[in-house]
Amino acid sequence: MSKITVRPGNPAPVSGQYKVPGGKETTLIQGKPAPPTPKPGQRHTLVDPTEHKRG
Repeated sequence: MSKITVRPGNPAPVSGQYKVPGGKETTLIQGKPAPPTPKPGQRHTLVDPTEHKRG
């Protein structure tokens, strides 16, 4: 499976925890734009997708 990455300003394809190289994790919500990164050309990489429980 390929890694899911998001460029700053683009909507997140899946909700979950994303990380920027050398940075901290950020929660992104599906369909909402990703925040700016510390350095130009970086992307947010999905490290832990959100699991939705139905109840």
